[in-house]
Amino acid sequence: MRIRDALESDAETLAGAVDRPRAAVLDMIHERSVRVAVSEGPDDTEGDSDDRSTVAGFVAFDVHGETVHVTDFNGDESVIRRLFEEPRRFANREGMSVEVVVPNDERTGELIEAIGFERTGSGPRFDGRATTRYQVEPEESDEDES
Repeated sequence: MRIRDALESDAETLAGAVDRPRAAVLDMIHERSVRVAVSEGPDDTEGDSDDRSTVAGFVAFDVHGETVHVTDFNGDESVIRRLFEEPRRFANREGMSVEVVVPNDERTGELIEAIGFERTGSGPRFDGRATTRYQVEPEESDEDES
């Protein structure tokens, strides 16, 4: 699996994964940082096009103030764990915290906590559903991660 920037050609696949219109996903790709996890086909080699790649998940994030906000994500547990390294790496370089809001009726909250986020309270309601806000502070490190 490798991580790359989302392309317009990924919009249809991502829209299907999150049950949103393709146009809304295109807007997300244009307006936010969106990374996709792709699994390579058996015939792929370095330098080949992404034609034989399969999108396994994605994470979308942007910055407001001093916080990196994960605005959307999708994938299985191992893919989400890997994808969340992207906004966390960016936030650590900039000395920012990372925040994500997850609907309460999904088991995703357990995964978010398992990858280091802490509950910080209730989030806004989405489509009438209650949510929980999670946050992780930047890691303290003497190493330069650039």
